[in-house]
Amino acid sequence: MKTNPEIQFATAAEIKAFQEAGLSETLEYLASNSRFYKNMFAREGIDIRKIRKLEDLSAFPLTSKDDLQKYNSDFVCVGREGIIDYVTTSGTLGDPVTFALTGNDLDRLGYNEKLSFTTAGCTKSDVLQLMTTIDRRFMAGLAYFLGAKEMGMGVIRVGNGIPELQWDTIRRVHPTAAMVVPSFLLKLVDYAGKNGIDYHNCSLRKAVCIGESLRDPYTFELSTLGQRIHEAWPELELYSTYASTEMQASFTECSFHQGGHIPVDLIIVELLDENGNPVPDGEPGEVTVTSLGVEGMPLLRFRTGDICRRIPEPCPCGRNSARLSSVIGRKSQMIKFKGTTLYPPALFDVLDNIPEITNYIVEVYTNDLGTDEVLVRVGSQDRSDEFVKRIKDMFRSRVRVAPSVSFEPVEYIAKLQMPPTSRKVIKFIDRR
Repeated sequence: MKTNPEIQFATAAEIKAFQEAGLSETLEYLASNSRFYKNMFAREGIDIRKIRKLEDLSAFPLTSKDDLQKYNSDFVCVGREGIIDYVTTSGTLGDPVTFALTGNDLDRLGYNEKLSFTTAGCTKSDVLQLMTTIDRRFMAGLAYFLGAKEMGMGVIRVGNGIPELQWDTIRRVHPTAAMVVPSFLLKLVDYAGKNGIDYHNCSLRKAVCIGESLRDPYTFELSTLGQRIHEAWPELELYSTYASTEMQASFTECSFHQGGHIPVDLIIVELLDENGNPVPDGEPGEVTVTSLGVEGMPLLRFRTGDICRRIPEPCPCGRNSARLSSVIGRKSQMIKFKGTTLYPPALFDVLDNIPEITNYIVEVYTNDLGTDEVLVRVGSQDRSDEFVKRIKDMFRSRVRVAPSVSFEPVEYIAKLQMPPTSRKVIKFIDRR
């Protein structure tokens, strides 16, 4: 399938027709090359020649993470000699899953991130400082590099962590943009303050942020984390991008910051309720994706586990592609606590709003009554009873319920947040 960067500016009817043509190509490819989907089509008695409209997707069963784990090799559509790169998922929702990419898939990744960076206002004249890992079987870091290369942007592969090295690189090379996990920006600010670095007048002017929510999924106002970064570093414009290994695509904000634009020539997105039915536009639903143009391991109606809202209206930027809100939560991480339904990001937003907290871990476990219990492990210099009360009062005012709070050494929580094999900072541990 040929990509078309201009299709996002086309009419809704033209976008739909483009995706339906891509869907037909994808189904034919799966029927010829995917053992998993060939078996599905035969088992369900589905004639793919009768699938012509996006609405017809409901004829297919949903694909789950369990399917990928149990039948991993059955999803691979090319021989071993056709595979160029192997990556794995992060394992957030279970054991990591291996994905195989062809040379064309790598080209597609580069094109996807070129779209992403362009949407965030980057140009060929920018220099990108890559503050995420490019190794450890991580697809995203490689995708960012390929996207920068595709655009003709300069790129500096610094990797994650090490504020001293980040600032030394900024001083030496003068990058204008960063690809970064947003909470790390606060660590850069803290290091700069302690070491006399005038970060307000440094070269960085834009940060494309992955892995943590910067905006409220309903109002699009900055989250507590986003607001803290903005107040500390107002010269830096923040852009959110959302992606996953399984999707092999990303959804990035434009300068209007009203949700991440769907790359409609690369992916079909459905938002579904618990019964697998489409939710109305604007309502939360599970992001379910069908990849277009993937050779190695294309997926059909894959349930990501992420809960988002779909915004169908055209964006002031001129794109008519629908947008996704920031992630409200993960379906499997939903917490039912004292009669209230919660997702971890809502708890993070409360904790990020308490400056005395250095770091934290939210743990959920099953209590003696068989119901969910929430424990917040806090790293802080203040361990007073008054501080515990203030933390609980903050939770009650924001999410109506208060979890248990325990104080731990900051260094201990830091180790829990970043175990040796992890590629992401862990803030949530599910022990249910």
